[in-house]
Amino acid sequence: MQDVIARLRAGKKDDEGFTLIELLVVVVIIGVLVAIAVPVYLNYRQGAADKSAQSDVRGAISAIEQWYTSNGNTYPTGPLTNDSAGATKMTLPAGSGGASGSVTLSDKTVIHYVSTANSGVYKVCANNTGGTTGKYYLYDSNAGGSVKETTAITTANFATCG
Repeated sequence: MQDVIARLRAGKKDDEGFTLIELLVVVVIIGVLVAIAVPVYLNYRQGAADKSAQSDVRGAISAIEQWYTSNGNTYPTGPLTNDSAGATKMTLPAGSGGASGSVTLSDKTVIHYVSTANSGVYKVCANNTGGTTGKYYLYDSNAGGSVKETTAITTANFATCG
Protein backbone atom coordinates (compact mmCIF):
# COMPACT_ATOMS: atom_id res chain seq x y z
CA MET A 1 0.00 0.00 0.00
CA GLN A 2 2.78 2.39 0.87
CA ASP A 3 4.50 1.53 -2.41
CA VAL A 4 1.38 2.61 -4.35
CA ILE A 5 1.17 5.92 -2.47
CA ALA A 6 4.88 6.55 -3.03
CA ARG A 7 4.50 5.93 -6.77
CA LEU A 8 1.49 8.27 -7.00
CA ARG A 9 3.40 11.01 -5.19
CA ALA A 10 6.44 10.53 -7.40
CA GLY A 11 4.30 10.70 -10.57
CA LYS A 12 2.62 13.96 -9.54
CA LYS A 13 5.88 15.85 -9.20
CA ASP A 14 6.18 16.01 -13.00
CA ASP A 15 2.74 17.72 -13.39
CA GLU A 16 3.00 20.76 -11.16
CA GLY A 17 1.25 23.37 -13.39
CA PHE A 18 1.02 25.08 -16.73
CA THR A 19 4.02 26.20 -18.72
CA LEU A 20 4.50 29.84 -19.62
CA ILE A 21 3.79 29.09 -23.28
CA GLU A 22 0.44 27.48 -22.43
CA LEU A 23 -0.58 30.48 -20.35
CA LEU A 24 0.45 32.91 -23.12
CA VAL A 25 -1.61 30.97 -25.68
CA VAL A 26 -4.69 31.20 -23.45
CA VAL A 27 -4.18 34.95 -22.95
CA VAL A 28 -3.83 35.50 -26.71
CA ILE A 29 -7.00 33.52 -27.42
CA ILE A 30 -8.96 35.53 -24.85
CA GLY A 31 -7.59 38.77 -26.33
CA VAL A 32 -8.72 37.80 -29.84
CA LEU A 33 -12.21 36.92 -28.60
CA VAL A 34 -12.50 40.25 -26.75
CA ALA A 35 -11.26 42.16 -29.82
CA ILE A 36 -14.07 40.58 -31.84
CA ALA A 37 -16.83 40.85 -29.23
CA VAL A 38 -16.46 44.47 -28.05
CA PRO A 39 -17.12 46.22 -31.41
CA VAL A 40 -20.05 43.91 -32.12
CA TYR A 41 -21.53 44.73 -28.71
CA LEU A 42 -21.10 48.48 -29.25
CA ASN A 43 -22.83 48.27 -32.65
CA TYR A 44 -25.77 46.43 -31.08
CA ARG A 45 -25.99 49.10 -28.41
CA GLN A 46 -26.05 51.92 -30.97
CA GLY A 47 -28.71 50.12 -32.97
CA ALA A 48 -30.84 49.64 -29.86
CA ALA A 49 -30.56 53.35 -29.02
CA ASP A 50 -31.62 54.26 -32.57
CA LYS A 51 -34.63 51.95 -32.38
CA SER A 52 -35.63 53.41 -29.02
CA ALA A 53 -35.71 56.92 -30.56
CA GLN A 54 -37.85 55.61 -33.40
CA SER A 55 -40.18 53.90 -30.93
CA ASP A 56 -40.44 57.09 -28.86
CA VAL A 57 -41.65 58.98 -31.94
CA ARG A 58 -44.38 56.36 -32.40
CA GLY A 59 -45.36 56.75 -28.75
CA ALA A 60 -45.48 60.53 -29.12
CA ILE A 61 -47.76 60.24 -32.16
CA SER A 62 -50.20 58.12 -30.14
CA ALA A 63 -50.17 60.60 -27.24
CA ILE A 64 -50.67 63.57 -29.57
CA GLU A 65 -53.56 61.88 -31.37
CA GLN A 66 -55.16 60.98 -28.03
CA TRP A 67 -54.73 64.62 -26.92
CA TYR A 68 -56.39 65.65 -30.21
CA THR A 69 -59.52 63.60 -29.53
CA SER A 70 -59.73 64.74 -25.89
CA ASN A 71 -59.44 68.45 -26.71
CA GLY A 72 -62.04 69.25 -29.34
CA ASN A 73 -60.18 67.95 -32.38
CA THR A 74 -57.31 70.41 -32.12
CA TYR A 75 -53.64 69.60 -31.86
CA PRO A 76 -51.43 70.96 -29.08
CA THR A 77 -49.65 74.16 -29.91
CA GLY A 78 -45.93 73.67 -30.35
CA PRO A 79 -43.08 73.64 -30.18
CA LEU A 80 -42.70 71.14 -27.35
CA THR A 81 -39.56 69.28 -26.34
CA ASN A 82 -37.89 67.36 -23.55
CA ASP A 83 -34.56 69.00 -24.37
CA SER A 84 -33.41 69.70 -20.82
CA ALA A 85 -30.97 67.93 -18.55
CA GLY A 86 -32.22 64.48 -17.60
CA ALA A 87 -35.78 64.99 -18.94
CA THR A 88 -37.49 61.66 -19.58
CA LYS A 89 -40.88 63.07 -20.56
CA MET A 90 -42.33 65.48 -23.09
CA THR A 91 -45.37 67.11 -21.50
CA LEU A 92 -48.39 68.10 -23.58
CA PRO A 93 -50.19 71.19 -22.24
CA ALA A 94 -53.75 71.27 -20.96
CA GLY A 95 -56.07 71.90 -23.89
CA SER A 96 -59.57 73.26 -24.41
CA GLY A 97 -61.05 70.00 -23.13
CA GLY A 98 -58.89 70.25 -20.03
CA ALA A 99 -56.91 67.14 -20.92
CA SER A 100 -53.16 67.18 -20.83
CA GLY A 101 -50.71 64.40 -21.44
CA SER A 102 -47.14 63.33 -21.54
CA VAL A 103 -44.87 61.06 -23.48
CA THR A 104 -42.43 58.90 -21.53
CA LEU A 105 -39.14 58.59 -23.38
CA SER A 106 -36.20 56.24 -23.41
CA ASP A 107 -32.92 57.20 -21.79
CA LYS A 108 -30.94 59.77 -23.83
CA THR A 109 -33.76 60.40 -26.32
CA VAL A 110 -34.39 64.01 -27.29
CA ILE A 111 -37.72 64.67 -29.03
CA HIS A 112 -39.29 67.75 -30.61
CA TYR A 113 -42.90 68.43 -31.55
CA VAL A 114 -43.63 71.28 -33.96
CA SER A 115 -47.10 72.26 -35.16
CA THR A 116 -48.28 74.71 -37.76
CA ALA A 117 -50.87 77.04 -36.22
CA ASN A 118 -54.48 75.95 -36.89
CA SER A 119 -53.53 73.80 -39.88
CA GLY A 120 -53.73 70.39 -38.25
CA VAL A 121 -50.23 69.61 -39.48
CA TYR A 122 -47.46 68.65 -37.07
CA LYS A 123 -44.04 67.04 -37.05
CA VAL A 124 -42.37 64.91 -34.42
CA CYS A 125 -38.65 64.23 -34.63
CA ALA A 126 -36.26 62.44 -32.29
CA ASN A 127 -32.67 61.46 -31.83
CA ASN A 128 -30.93 59.33 -29.23
CA THR A 129 -27.55 60.67 -28.14
CA GLY A 130 -26.38 57.12 -27.41
CA GLY A 131 -27.15 56.05 -30.97
CA THR A 132 -25.58 56.64 -34.34
CA THR A 133 -24.40 60.22 -34.82
CA GLY A 134 -26.61 62.14 -37.22
CA LYS A 135 -29.45 59.59 -37.23
CA TYR A 136 -32.82 61.32 -36.80
CA TYR A 137 -36.35 59.98 -37.01
CA LEU A 138 -39.24 62.07 -38.32
CA TYR A 139 -43.00 61.78 -38.52
CA ASP A 140 -44.82 64.36 -40.67
CA SER A 141 -48.61 64.27 -40.20
CA ASN A 142 -49.09 65.95 -43.57
CA ALA A 143 -47.40 63.04 -45.35
CA GLY A 144 -48.74 60.37 -42.98
CA GLY A 145 -47.30 56.90 -43.17
CA SER A 146 -44.70 55.60 -40.79
CA VAL A 147 -41.77 57.08 -38.90
CA LYS A 148 -38.89 57.61 -41.29
CA GLU A 149 -35.17 57.95 -40.83
CA THR A 150 -34.11 61.23 -42.37
CA THR A 151 -30.96 63.04 -43.40
CA ALA A 152 -32.81 66.35 -43.87
CA ILE A 153 -32.50 67.05 -40.14
CA THR A 154 -29.20 68.30 -38.78
CA THR A 155 -28.11 69.49 -35.36
CA ALA A 156 -28.80 73.07 -36.46
CA ASN A 157 -32.46 72.51 -37.51
CA PHE A 158 -33.37 69.68 -35.12
CA ALA A 159 -35.54 71.94 -32.92
CA THR A 160 -37.76 72.75 -35.93
CA CYS A 161 -37.75 69.17 -37.28
CA GLY A 162 -35.98 70.22 -40.44
